[in-house]
Amino acid sequence: MAYDLEEQEQIATLKAWWNQYGNLVTWVVTAALLSFAGWSGWKYYQRDQSGKAAMLYEEVVKAADAKDPAKVARAAEDIKDKFSGTPYAQMAALTAAKSAFDADDMKTAKMHLQWVLDHGKSDEFKAIARIRLAGVLLDEKAYDEGLKALAWDFPEQFAALVADRKGDLLYAQNKPEEARKEFQAALEKTEIKNPARQLIQLKLDALGGKTSTAG
Repeated sequence: MAYDLEEQEQIATLKAWWNQYGNLVTWVVTAALLSFAGWSGWKYYQRDQSGKAAMLYEEVVKAADAKDPAKVARAAEDIKDKFSGTPYAQMAALTAAKSAFDADDMKTAKMHLQWVLDHGKSDEFKAIARIRLAGVLLDEKAYDEGLKALAWDFPEQFAALVADRKGDLLYAQNKPEEARKEFQAALEKTEIKNPARQLIQLKLDALGGKTSTAG
């Protein structure tokens, strides 16, 4: 077996102390080896879990493309149960939420989105879940709940989407002035080449008042 410099120094030290501390060193080395073996096993386990989760996620995507929300839900639940620590579980939950929303099953859509909020490991996935949850609540006319879902410290890249969704909720609450401010903020934070700018601009035009075309 090849040893690096640090390991060679450790071996030399162990040999020098062996007569005096043989028993103690044996326990320490054994514990270190077990720890290293455990870490290596954990890394292999993670790779293995991720691979299996990826295969299941393909089933989720295929079922979503086939417009089969029941199959999407089953596959997503399978990933969430068995591979909750992988990014695929969050992706599956978001896909399942979209599938349920398209099937007009708001209860199931909210359940999947809430799972991401409760169990997600990534702020980016949680941000997407919150914005989509606010959209579901908008459709349900639960405007205050929708705004509460957006009361969170979002990563900067989601600023435009959050402002746009807030504008929708405020407009639905018959608060045009507040809605206009949010749409204006959304427009200013959206890149010029982004097609979403046209829709935001239309909302601002419908409300009237000053608008901005700055990127």
